[in-house]
Parts: sequence; structure tokens; C-alpha cells
Amino acid sequence: MQRLYDFLRRHPTGVDSFWAVFLFGISVLTVAVQEEGGQDHPGIRSEAVIVPVVLLLCLVMALRRRMPEKMLLLAIGVGLAQLALDVATTAANFAFLVIVYTVAATGARWASRLALGVGLCAAPVAQLRWPEQDSSVLGTVALMIFTSVPFALAWVLGDSIRTRRAYYEQLEERATRLEKEREAQAKVAVAAERARIARELHDVVAHNVSVMVVQADGAAYVLDSAPDQAKKALETISSTGRQALAEMRRLLGVLRTGEHQESGEYVPQPDVEQIDDLVQQCRTSGLPVDFKVEGTPRPLPSGVELTAYRIVQEALTNTRKHGGPNAGASVRLVYFDDGLGLLVEDDGKGAPHELYEDGGADGEGHGLIGMRERVGMVGGTLDAGPRPGGGFRISALLPLKPAH
Repeated sequence: MQRLYDFLRRHPTGVDSFWAVFLFGISVLTVAVQEEGGQDHPGIRSEAVIVPVVLLLCLVMALRRRMPEKMLLLAIGVGLAQLALDVATTAANFAFLVIVYTVAATGARWASRLALGVGLCAAPVAQLRWPEQDSSVLGTVALMIFTSVPFALAWVLGDSIRTRRAYYEQLEERATRLEKEREAQAKVAVAAERARIARELHDVVAHNVSVMVVQADGAAYVLDSAPDQAKKALETISSTGRQALAEMRRLLGVLRTGEHQESGEYVPQPDVEQIDDLVQQCRTSGLPVDFKVEGTPRPLPSGVELTAYRIVQEALTNTRKHGGPNAGASVRLVYFDDGLGLLVEDDGKGAPHELYEDGGADGEGHGLIGMRERVGMVGGTLDAGPRPGGGFRISALLPLKPAH
């Protein structure tokens, strides 16, 4: 049955044509039976006049959904011709009810109003044109009202169908719009995630490769005179390289799958507790770093901890790259009641502020731009610039709760 219903919905004109042929047959059969029975009915019943009228009304029935406004006008014209020529009503006049319903459901608004007005006037005009014999005035009025009800019901039914169809179309449009908005939000989220991963990769590569380059230069310098120091430097290069590979596997895994992997192959996100290991790594690479923690350490949001670690990592990397020989650095980590404070300073020769803003001497990193993005993501503030007398200072305040 579902296939049949689908077929009928796909071929509306064919269905209407079938009912038009059926209505034509009923009309012709009814007129023939009445003429053979010698029944007395008002109006002309000549086949030369009735058949064209029936055909036109059946045409209205067949094409009502393809061109509802035109078929309404055709039906009105046929009705006026019936009144003017005194052509008797037949079963084909049922097409008036059908076209009123169709125009109310699918036609233009002007056609719907016209159909309602004409439909309500059709029955009274027909009663006046062909009055019932031996009927009182009260009976005629009651019959006019009674025969007008089907036209009113047909229009109300069609208009309710129009309203329901418009409501469903609005729901579909809203669902489509929401789907597009979800897709746009997903694209924005993907772009933000890729930007975050790019910053992570920059931090991993810039810091660890910087340590490896310094250690490799030192190992080459003391390879002949102090092989033990060269061996220690090579071990540092090896451990730093493994750490960099582990973090890069995790980040590239996110790029491949689009979501964070939790398998043991990937290392967890760095936190403030690993800042001490980061400082020790810098000391091993030859950069003196003074590290102090003030306040009472306590668990922090993961975003704050990762931001703090990356800021210290980026700052120490910039010190190694731009601080010059014999540069030293200090790192202060301060726990406040409502936030975490960071102060990273160096006493090297420093570099122009624009160089840090551009992301380093090679101009390809993120530098202070990446720091500000990280701090802004957790609702914090960042202050960076040259120190009086030389060196560079980076100060950040990271709130425990993001600002609204």
C-alpha cells in the first residue's frame, strides 16, 4: 500500500484525470437516466449544451493542482455560462467544491479569497435561478444556507491544509538552518583546534630543538678534550629528542583522528609540576635558571596549567635564542587566592621587542603572539617587554575562573 500511495503522490495530475473521467461518466449517465424517465427538472438539458459544460468542469477537475488559479477562473466562467444559458446542474458541478478546496490549499491568496466569496454566493444564486417548486420563503432561505455549508467547509479544510503545510515547511527550514549552523560551528571548532595544535607543535619544536642544538654544539666543542661531557650532552640530546617525538606523536595523532587519543603511546599534557623538569633541562643545556615557587601549591584547571607551562617554555627558549652568551634567567611561580602569577626574566642582551612579536629571529614562530593567545583563552593578562638595564621580562596572571 505504501508503494501505491507514493505512486499516487508522484502523479497528481493522473489521479485527478482519473476522477475527471469518472465524474464525466457519472454526469452523462445521470442526465441520460433522467431524460429516459421523463423527469421534470429546471434548466436546459440539450446534449449540445450540457456536454461542453460537463467537459469543461471535468477539465477543471483534471488540472486543478497543476494550475489552480486558472482552473478557478474557468470554473467561474462555466458557472456564469450555466446561469446565463439556463443550463441544468449535473454531477459535474461537484468540481466547484473541489476547486474551492484546491485553491484554498495551494493557490494564491487572492484566488483563495475569490474562491471563498464565489463559493458562498454559488448556492444562493443557484436557488434564485432555479427555485424549488412549492417551497416557502423560509424553506428557500434554509436550503440556501444548507447548500452553502459544503463550500465553506471545503474552503476551511483547504486553508487549514495550507497552514499546516506552511508550518511544516518552516520547521524544515529551521532544521536546515540549524544544521548549517552546526556545520559552521564545527568548522570553527576544527580551525580553533588546529590553531591550538599548531601552537603546541611550535612550542615542542622550538624548545626541544633549541636544547638539542645547544647540546650538540657543546658536545662537538668538548668531544676531544672532555669526552665524558660530550657523552652527557649526547644523552641529553637523546632524551630531549624522545620527549619531542612523544609529544609530536600525540599532536599528530589528534590531526589524524580529529580527537584526543588516550592510548598509552601519547604523553599527557604538561602541567605546572613539570616546570621544574623544564628548568632542570635548561640548566643542563647550559642556561642558568633560578626557579622559585611562592604561595601554597594546589590543583589548577588543566588549561591554566598547560598555559603556564608553555609560557615558561617559550620564555626560556627565547632567552637561549636571543639572550646572548652568559645569559641567565629566573622563573617565579606565585599562587594567589584567585589565580596563578608567572614572572620570567633574563639578564641577557635581549632582542628588539618587534622580534619577539614576530615570533623569533627566523620570523616563523608565534613568539609573544602565541603567548597572548594562550593567556587570552583562559581569561588572563600578559605583560612583556625589555627590562631596564637589559634583558627581557614576561609577566602573566592566569585566573582560576575565566572572565565572563
